[in-house]
Amino acid sequence: MTSLARHVPLAVIVVLFLFSIWIYSALVQKEERTLAVSFLNVGQGDSILVQTPSGKQMLIDGGSNRAVLRELSKIMPWYDRSLDIVVATHPDLDHIGGLIDVFERYRIDHFLESSVRDDGVDSRALENAVSRSEETQRYTVQRGDRIDFGDGVYFDILFPDRPLPSVETNTASIVGRVVWGNTAFLLTGDSPNAIEEYLVKLDQGHLRAQVLKVGHHGSKTSSSPLFVGFVNPEYAVYSRGCDNRYGHPHGDVIALYKKFGIQTLDTCTDGTITFTSNGERIELRRGIGGRNTTPNQLP
Repeated sequence: MTSLARHVPLAVIVVLFLFSIWIYSALVQKEERTLAVSFLNVGQGDSILVQTPSGKQMLIDGGSNRAVLRELSKIMPWYDRSLDIVVATHPDLDHIGGLIDVFERYRIDHFLESSVRDDGVDSRALENAVSRSEETQRYTVQRGDRIDFGDGVYFDILFPDRPLPSVETNTASIVGRVVWGNTAFLLTGDSPNAIEEYLVKLDQGHLRAQVLKVGHHGSKTSSSPLFVGFVNPEYAVYSRGCDNRYGHPHGDVIALYKKFGIQTLDTCTDGTITFTSNGERIELRRGIGGRNTTPNQLP
């Protein structure tokens, strides 16, 4: 009993110390009032974490495997095991494979998906994971839907503009725009050139963004010059694996962004890439885990 009594004060001190750190972190985050958008280094695939000034979190895609859990653990506090929103832009393995693990590890409040349907093994596995999550509300989204985070940040769905259950999966990718104040991030999934140019015809006035996720990991099937011109980003991000068998990013795409004078970043070479915004300007912070930290140098 005496030995136990001697250790209780130390345990109490440790608990109070950890609690103080948690409170301090929460106060600092609230005071800074920043929006953070992180392009996670998940190899050949997409995964993007959006964290709003009030602490809301939205994960868009999850890469192909458990790498997404590793990257989330580097960004999210160790005690945080919930996500407000998870978005699956379309049901391809390199976008939804890791979401199966995310549903097992985290509490998910809302799950958003495109109307396109796929009967593959990975899609069925994600379907089962979502179905087992009793607390998750599920929605099929399309153009005109807005996710309002209640702190000035919102996520507008630009595409699909109608139900597309039977089209090719990339074509039905969710395209969305995260906006806070005068700053915006355009996230395109694997949308091909035809959809990019269709969006220009639909709504060229609302495509402008400081940051553009390069379509389809830098494939030559995306990054229409017309589309990139209307978006007119300061930064463009390749989300891809270093030694992918597709040859992403394609040389023509690299040349296009260079011609437009757009600074490109790459999850292969830069690791996880985080942009922060105060609603007026955007700042870049390169992450860890890339092959090197020099932008615009692609193998």
